[in-house]
Amino acid sequence: MGKINLTALRVRQTALNQFASGKTSKLPQWVNVIGEIPPAETLIRTRPPQHELVQQRLKTVPGSSKPQVVFQVQEKRRKPKKPSRLFQPVELKYEEDHLRTEFFRDHPWELARPRVLLESTGKDFEHYDWSRIQQPGKRLDGESVVQRQLWLLNNVPDMNKSTAYDIARREFYKLRLQEDIQRRVAAEEAAAYGAEFGPSYMEIGMKMESEQYDKWVAWARETSLVQDQRKSALSGAPDLGETVESSETEVEEGETVTL
Repeated sequence: MGKINLTALRVRQTALNQFASGKTSKLPQWVNVIGEIPPAETLIRTRPPQHELVQQRLKTVPGSSKPQVVFQVQEKRRKPKKPSRLFQPVELKYEEDHLRTEFFRDHPWELARPRVLLESTGKDFEHYDWSRIQQPGKRLDGESVVQRQLWLLNNVPDMNKSTAYDIARREFYKLRLQEDIQRRVAAEEAAAYGAEFGPSYMEIGMKMESEQYDKWVAWARETSLVQDQRKSALSGAPDLGETVESSETEVEEGETVTL
């Protein structure tokens, strides 16, 4: 182990020595403050407490007429941290993070949909009521499913994670189907009144893919030709003696040779 560096703890004494020796003409303003409130000299830091994942559930307790709110602490086996990462900031854990990871793992294309991240006050969540999945002023997205599932887990008695996930997904799929029908009907009405739409995103993507495929075919053909030329150059030209003998044999047999 290396030597402990105590330079930061001796900064006041260093400033006083420099002033006494004439190296500096004026003492810093913080000298008296550090003298009255010295820095801590404890070189051993205690490990910060780890953040536990707390889950709120509404369960029916035997002997009670009404369901009661129960807080559960999820205990997970932790891997020992490396000494270099022992004093890093504490990792905060929330139940929404696990629900969000599960949903977007099952629906990766939801991440490709545009989302509005701008909020007027930063407290828009206070006006949401997640007893229903559709909220006024908020676009339907994956976060709606996560918050709806969390509300079901916290407010419905004896609700488990998979059942809440199925309920939230069913409501989400129903509303998404309604949005698709409304979009399709709106496009048909606009086309009936003479609107002209350009190529769709699918058609644009297929066109770009075809262009790249044509470029790849041309490149592959050119590369194959270059490789054939290299192979023929390494193998050398065919023997002319064998060619002349084969032609003379054909003439002797009475075949007509056209040059």
